[in-house]
Amino acid sequence: MTEKITASIVGASGYVGGELLRLLLDHPHIEVKQVTSERNAGNYVHFTHPNLRGRTKLQFVSAADLESCDLLFLGLPHGGAMERIDRFATLAPRIIDLSADFRLHNPEDYPKWYGKAHTNPAWLEKFVYGLPELHRAEIAKANYVSGVGCNATTTNLAIWPLFAQGNLIDLARGVICEVKVGSSEGGNASSDSTHHPERAGVMRSFAPTGHRHTAEILQAIRLTGVETTVHLSATAVDNVRGVLATAHLFAKPGITEKDLWRAYRQIYRNEPFVRIVKESTGLYRYPEPKILSGSNYADVGFEFDAETQRIVAIGAIDNLMKGASGTAVQCMNLMLGWDETTGLGFPGLHPI
Repeated sequence: MTEKITASIVGASGYVGGELLRLLLDHPHIEVKQVTSERNAGNYVHFTHPNLRGRTKLQFVSAADLESCDLLFLGLPHGGAMERIDRFATLAPRIIDLSADFRLHNPEDYPKWYGKAHTNPAWLEKFVYGLPELHRAEIAKANYVSGVGCNATTTNLAIWPLFAQGNLIDLARGVICEVKVGSSEGGNASSDSTHHPERAGVMRSFAPTGHRHTAEILQAIRLTGVETTVHLSATAVDNVRGVLATAHLFAKPGITEKDLWRAYRQIYRNEPFVRIVKESTGLYRYPEPKILSGSNYADVGFEFDAETQRIVAIGAIDNLMKGASGTAVQCMNLMLGWDETTGLGFPGLHPI
């Protein structure tokens, strides 16, 4: 039997931190040592995460009281990890950061997409981008792994085969993608935009251009050695969980639907958490976030208009799982040499 290792979570009071704690409590190889929250220090975690009532006696502690552990998860707001990464690195030999602080390799991208310079750029090259479907081999050897943007993850998984298989896409026409997102993407801190009378029933375009996750999509496409444009728009819808990405691309002349099928099957045939959803009949013909709630699966599909050569690539995930905590646990499994799917077998619910 594998000996358990200790893991702690910095910033565990948010929605992502709560999902991560839920997963780790059931993970057969993990003992959760500490969880931090400055405003909840001293309180039992079930006061903040009521679904964990009776599952743990852990209490939140201040980050100042963190002790050494085998693996440290960082769930801090943007800027919080980069400011304190040197201290955190003294507490654990392995770190998985769920924020955006180490997602982008080029420090010049941070002022452009996040509005301020990176305060610790020397650390960027030490982190591997934490999307296993693109970086599995590097993650398995890494001590430091970054989180992923949920909108970027959904889009990247939907379009990745079209670039990874080469010579399928008219690069001059780029990628146009609309993501529809649930309210949990905004976190658990209340604001004018998340106040119930303002958020309920909403279909609100909040980032028609300039969404910061565009940078992660561009970075992923560059892995294939090509450059193109990405136009990402984001719309808030009346869901709590879920991201649905609808991306429009154009195939090169002569490309057929059979070529697209071949690309998706070739790339995803051995992926444990990516399912191709493209049916000719039935209610669930295309990917839908609803049935993925609580699961680490990403469903992807496509349609092809042969008359115009337009490809509509579709992706769906639970933003708190495959878009954050689930992928973090998947990365942890890879880093420590465990079966990649350990602790992540929940398939979602239907109906819900």
